[in-house]
Amino acid sequence: MKLVLDSEERNIAGPRIKIARMENNLTQKELSAKLETLAVYIDRASISKLEQQKRIITDIELKALSQVLNVSVNWLLGIEE
Repeated sequence: MKLVLDSEERNIAGPRIKIARMENNLTQKELSAKLETLAVYIDRASISKLEQQKRIITDIELKALSQVLNVSVNWLLGIEE
C-alpha cells in the first residue's frame, strides 16, 4: 500500500522532539544512544529527518522518544501544552 499525504510533512511531532531534545541538552547522537537502551534504533541522520518532519515516526518510536525526553506522547503530538 502506498502512503498518500497532502503535504510534504511526514510527522507532526518533529519540531517538539527537537525542542525537548534541546531542553534536555542532548545532541542527536546522544538521543540515538539513549533510544538504543530501550531497543529502539534510530540513527543520528534519522533523528534529523524526524525533527525536519521528513520521516515517519512509528508508535513504538514515539513512545520511546517520550520516555527518553521526559515528555508525554500527547505533548509530542501537540495535543497538550
